[in-house]
Amino acid sequence: MTTITPYLWFDNDAEEAIDFYTALFPEAKIGAVARYPEGMPNAGTLMNAEFELAGQKFIALNGGPQFAFTEAVSFLVSVETQDEVDRYWDALTSNGGEESQCGWLKDRWGLSWQIVPTALMRLLSSPDSEVAGRVMQAMLKMRKIVIADLEAAAAG
Repeated sequence: MTTITPYLWFDNDAEEAIDFYTALFPEAKIGAVARYPEGMPNAGTLMNAEFELAGQKFIALNGGPQFAFTEAVSFLVSVETQDEVDRYWDALTSNGGEESQCGWLKDRWGLSWQIVPTALMRLLSSPDSEVAGRVMQAMLKMRKIVIADLEAAAAG
Protein backbone atom coordinates (compact mmCIF):
# COMPACT_ATOMS: atom_id res chain seq x y z
CA MET A 1 0.00 0.00 0.00
CA THR A 2 1.29 3.45 -0.91
CA THR A 3 1.07 6.16 1.73
CA ILE A 4 1.87 9.86 1.86
CA THR A 5 3.28 11.26 5.08
CA PRO A 6 3.94 14.96 5.67
CA TYR A 7 7.61 15.40 6.63
CA LEU A 8 8.12 18.51 8.74
CA TRP A 9 11.55 20.19 8.90
CA PHE A 10 12.23 22.02 12.16
CA ASP A 11 15.38 23.91 13.06
CA ASN A 12 16.19 22.23 16.37
CA ASP A 13 12.95 21.97 18.34
CA ALA A 14 11.05 19.14 16.64
CA GLU A 15 10.81 17.22 19.91
CA GLU A 16 9.16 20.18 21.65
CA ALA A 17 6.73 20.56 18.73
CA ILE A 18 5.87 16.85 18.74
CA ASP A 19 5.25 16.92 22.48
CA PHE A 20 3.02 19.98 22.08
CA TYR A 21 1.01 18.59 19.15
CA THR A 22 0.52 15.16 20.70
CA ALA A 23 -0.68 16.73 23.96
CA LEU A 24 -3.12 18.96 22.06
CA PHE A 25 -4.82 16.38 19.83
CA PRO A 26 -6.79 13.54 21.42
CA GLU A 27 -5.54 10.01 20.78
CA ALA A 28 -2.27 11.29 19.31
CA LYS A 29 0.69 8.91 19.26
CA ILE A 30 4.45 9.14 19.08
CA GLY A 31 6.08 6.34 17.09
CA ALA A 32 9.70 5.59 16.26
CA VAL A 33 12.23 8.14 17.46
CA ALA A 34 15.79 8.39 16.09
CA ARG A 35 18.44 10.46 17.85
CA TYR A 36 21.68 11.84 16.45
CA PRO A 37 24.41 9.30 17.28
CA GLU A 38 27.47 9.89 19.41
CA GLY A 39 30.24 11.63 17.54
CA MET A 40 27.86 13.81 15.54
CA PRO A 41 26.87 17.39 16.29
CA ASN A 42 23.80 17.40 18.55
CA ALA A 43 24.53 13.83 19.71
CA GLY A 44 21.64 12.44 21.71
CA THR A 45 19.11 15.00 20.50
CA LEU A 46 16.17 14.07 18.32
CA MET A 47 17.03 13.58 14.66
CA ASN A 48 13.55 12.54 13.48
CA ALA A 49 10.41 10.99 14.88
CA GLU A 50 7.11 9.62 13.69
CA PHE A 51 3.89 10.86 15.26
CA GLU A 52 0.18 10.72 14.55
CA LEU A 53 -2.50 13.39 14.96
CA ALA A 54 -6.18 12.65 14.32
CA GLY A 55 -5.22 9.54 12.37
CA GLN A 56 -2.70 11.37 10.13
CA LYS A 57 0.92 10.25 10.32
CA PHE A 58 3.73 12.79 10.27
CA ILE A 59 7.48 12.72 10.55
CA ALA A 60 9.42 15.58 12.11
CA LEU A 61 13.12 16.29 11.60
CA ASN A 62 15.56 18.54 13.40
CA GLY A 63 17.32 19.59 10.21
CA GLY A 64 18.75 22.99 11.05
CA PRO A 65 17.86 26.52 9.98
CA GLN A 66 18.18 26.07 6.19
CA PHE A 67 14.43 25.81 5.54
CA ALA A 68 11.35 27.38 7.13
CA PHE A 69 7.64 26.71 6.87
CA THR A 70 5.52 28.92 4.62
CA GLU A 71 1.79 29.55 4.32
CA ALA A 72 1.87 27.68 1.01
CA VAL A 73 1.20 24.50 3.01
CA SER A 74 -1.20 24.34 5.94
CA PHE A 75 -3.03 21.72 7.97
CA LEU A 76 -6.79 22.03 8.17
CA VAL A 77 -8.37 20.96 11.46
CA SER A 78 -12.08 20.30 10.95
CA VAL A 79 -14.10 20.72 14.14
CA GLU A 80 -17.77 20.67 15.12
CA THR A 81 -18.12 23.16 17.98
CA GLN A 82 -17.02 26.64 18.97
CA ASP A 83 -15.34 25.16 22.04
CA GLU A 84 -13.14 23.08 19.72
CA VAL A 85 -12.39 26.11 17.53
CA ASP A 86 -11.41 28.10 20.61
CA ARG A 87 -9.33 25.29 22.13
CA TYR A 88 -7.20 24.67 19.04
CA TRP A 89 -6.99 28.36 18.12
CA ASP A 90 -5.88 29.41 21.59
CA ALA A 91 -3.35 26.60 21.93
CA LEU A 92 -1.80 27.00 18.48
CA THR A 93 -1.52 30.80 18.72
CA SER A 94 -0.05 30.67 22.24
CA ASN A 95 3.62 31.34 23.00
CA GLY A 96 4.42 33.25 19.83
CA GLY A 97 1.87 31.89 17.36
CA GLU A 98 0.21 34.42 15.04
CA GLU A 99 -3.39 34.90 14.02
CA SER A 100 -4.06 35.45 10.36
CA GLN A 101 -7.51 35.67 8.79
CA CYS A 102 -10.40 33.43 7.79
CA GLY A 103 -9.48 30.72 10.32
CA TRP A 104 -5.76 30.63 9.43
CA LEU A 105 -2.92 30.91 11.92
CA LYS A 106 0.76 30.13 12.35
CA ASP A 107 1.96 28.29 15.44
CA ARG A 108 5.13 29.26 17.30
CA TRP A 109 7.22 27.16 14.89
CA GLY A 110 5.76 28.95 11.85
CA LEU A 111 3.61 26.01 10.74
CA SER A 112 0.30 27.15 9.21
CA TRP A 113 -3.02 25.73 10.38
CA GLN A 114 -6.65 26.33 9.49
CA ILE A 115 -9.18 25.81 12.29
CA VAL A 116 -12.45 25.34 10.43
CA PRO A 117 -15.82 24.46 11.91
CA THR A 118 -17.92 22.17 9.73
CA ALA A 119 -20.65 24.84 9.92
CA LEU A 120 -18.58 27.07 7.63
CA MET A 121 -18.64 24.66 4.69
CA ARG A 122 -22.27 23.77 5.33
CA LEU A 123 -23.28 27.46 5.24
CA LEU A 124 -21.03 28.34 2.29
CA SER A 125 -22.63 25.45 0.38
CA SER A 126 -26.12 26.84 0.81
CA PRO A 127 -28.20 26.52 -2.37
CA ASP A 128 -29.30 30.11 -1.66
CA SER A 129 -26.47 32.20 -3.14
CA GLU A 130 -27.44 35.21 -1.00
CA VAL A 131 -27.01 33.17 2.19
CA ALA A 132 -23.66 31.84 0.98
CA GLY A 133 -22.58 35.37 0.04
CA ARG A 134 -23.46 36.79 3.45
CA VAL A 135 -21.59 33.95 5.14
CA MET A 136 -18.54 34.54 2.92
CA GLN A 137 -18.54 38.27 3.72
CA ALA A 138 -18.80 37.53 7.45
CA MET A 139 -15.94 35.00 7.29
CA LEU A 140 -13.69 37.41 5.39
CA LYS A 141 -13.88 39.82 8.36
CA MET A 142 -12.87 37.16 10.90
CA ARG A 143 -9.56 35.96 12.20
CA LYS A 144 -10.81 33.07 14.34
CA ILE A 145 -14.04 31.65 12.93
CA VAL A 146 -17.06 32.30 15.16
CA ILE A 147 -19.90 29.92 14.36
CA ALA A 148 -22.63 32.12 15.91
CA ASP A 149 -21.55 35.02 13.68
CA LEU A 150 -21.67 32.81 10.58
CA GLU A 151 -25.14 31.59 11.51
CA ALA A 152 -26.31 35.17 12.13
CA ALA A 153 -24.99 36.18 8.70
CA ALA A 154 -26.76 33.23 7.10
CA ALA A 155 -30.02 34.23 8.78
CA GLY A 156 -29.65 37.74 7.40
